[in-house]
Amino acid sequence: MATDADLISDVMKSQVQGLTTLFGQMIPAEGSPEAEATVQWAEVAGRLHSIWTEFQVEQLNKVSAEKPPHYADPMKWIATAEGVFRQLPLANPEVQQKLWNEGLTLANAVFGQYGLGPRAEHGEAGQGDPELPRRDRRFADPEWRRQPFFAVLHQLYLLMSEQVTGLAEAVEGLEPARKSQLLFATRALVDALSPANFPLTNPVALARATETRGESLVRGFENMLDDMRKGQLTHTRPGAFVLGENIAVTPGKVVFETPLYQLIQYTPTTEKVLKAPLVIFPPWINRFYILDLNAKKSFVRWAVEQGITVFMVSWKSADASLAELVWDDYIAAQIEAVDFARQRLGVPSVHTIGYCVAGTTLAATLAVLARKGEADKVASATFFTAQVDFAEAGDLRNFIDDQQIETLGKLSPEGYLDGRYLAASFNLLRGNDLIWNYVEKNYLKGEDYPAFDLLHWNGDVTNLPARWHRDYLRDLYRDNRLAVADSLHACGVPIDLHRIATPTYIQAGREDHIAPPSSVWKLTRYLAGPRTFLLAGSGHIAGVVNPPSSGKYQYWTNERPAETLEAFIDGATEHPGSWWPHWAAWLRDLDPAQVPARGKRKPGGRGDAAIEDAPGRYVSTR
Repeated sequence: MATDADLISDVMKSQVQGLTTLFGQMIPAEGSPEAEATVQWAEVAGRLHSIWTEFQVEQLNKVSAEKPPHYADPMKWIATAEGVFRQLPLANPEVQQKLWNEGLTLANAVFGQYGLGPRAEHGEAGQGDPELPRRDRRFADPEWRRQPFFAVLHQLYLLMSEQVTGLAEAVEGLEPARKSQLLFATRALVDALSPANFPLTNPVALARATETRGESLVRGFENMLDDMRKGQLTHTRPGAFVLGENIAVTPGKVVFETPLYQLIQYTPTTEKVLKAPLVIFPPWINRFYILDLNAKKSFVRWAVEQGITVFMVSWKSADASLAELVWDDYIAAQIEAVDFARQRLGVPSVHTIGYCVAGTTLAATLAVLARKGEADKVASATFFTAQVDFAEAGDLRNFIDDQQIETLGKLSPEGYLDGRYLAASFNLLRGNDLIWNYVEKNYLKGEDYPAFDLLHWNGDVTNLPARWHRDYLRDLYRDNRLAVADSLHACGVPIDLHRIATPTYIQAGREDHIAPPSSVWKLTRYLAGPRTFLLAGSGHIAGVVNPPSSGKYQYWTNERPAETLEAFIDGATEHPGSWWPHWAAWLRDLDPAQVPARGKRKPGGRGDAAIEDAPGRYVSTR
């Protein structure tokens, strides 16, 4: 199997081979006026063939020297939907006739814009830039309208996309989960088949090839093979970011570590700090530095500047030594980090933040502490885009069924799931933005990769303990057991979210496709203590990482009681910019007590034996 680079590799290989043959046939007789240009194309064809041959030899040697990698191709997932496309009535003669008639009508209309076809014969040819009936940003370049063939091609594609998606939406008699899976798989396949994704049907790529005399094709082919070597799609320029140098640079020290995580304490920048420190639990499916990208975007740096003592958990990327970990281990790790921060600074309680899946686990942690009579260890809990009720958990549910969960076991022979599988799955959730956009730019047009810190983080994958990951998908996503009191157990006690009386701050992203706001809102139904809900503009990442200095987006608050998200939105007040100051004010209102920033408030100072500088070793382990 292969990862998301293989989403396009088979087709790309055949297309490049076609281009090689085409260029070879373009060589004219010796001495003709076109000889110099066509010799250049022949050289390009030869280079493409040579690069491909060397890659094949390299892969054959690699396979013979080591066992094949166990990665996952998310496009294979589409085939696991039990013949999902057989449920579409594409073989129905009436449907086929309708598609044929509408396609023919559209083709005639478009050709008529160019003075071709039946419309042109009746004097209906358009003038100037053709007015095409369908628009899509993938086909915004003028090259798609310059020639009638490509205009008709992409218009027919958009028509067929609408028709096939409409057929999927009209299918009846399916369970809601299967219907959702059908729609998701249909859209994924339709996106993959766009003519923009293939060199011979993309006029922009062909024009770039002509402009560069074939060099763009060579660069793009090399980019594709590099991704196939590493089993992962590249989004940003390799080597552009170095941990501790231009990313994850907030000063601090690793003050504690276990085989599962390191705990970083950041150096204060104010003379006084809040007495209760903050312990942040980032999702273990990603690197923690999403909250510490750079000085301007860093939530960590900003929180430190507000006079908050910040601890950050840095989870270790799983290997065979962590194969037997289960949810109890992550809950116990959160409790351990809370206890360490309390004891280190001599305080009775800490503030906490849980992001995404770590927020889900933080809710379970609070329930465990409440059951054990230790809830006062946590002064407050903030949830970034976290879910506890997975009935409306968004597109990720389309990857969760018995067959998918069983497949994960086969992909994890050494007890851990390769992070590239998860990266490919998340990319597929936004295929046009995170897969096909880069296929066109970097493979077909041979463009250079940008230096973008967020994209670098997105591709910095982590491995997961396979046993725990399967349990998580089965118990939480599929069976929704966390929402049922005492259905799950951890650390020797049942988990009942209704026991949580800790003050909570719940943030959701209005455009979040991973943790939809309607799903995040459900957390408010399970808590017994005071809670504040905030809806932020944008999605799962930008909705969280939105510093005040950026002046971007907005957020909504509603001080009145609301039983539903719709009621919250109807009565909400919109505020421009970042929600971070609103959160900081909420935190200070809970406990404004301050202490001098000295002693162990300054990690690594006199008499304090720190382990190493931030960001630590674990964040760079694969």
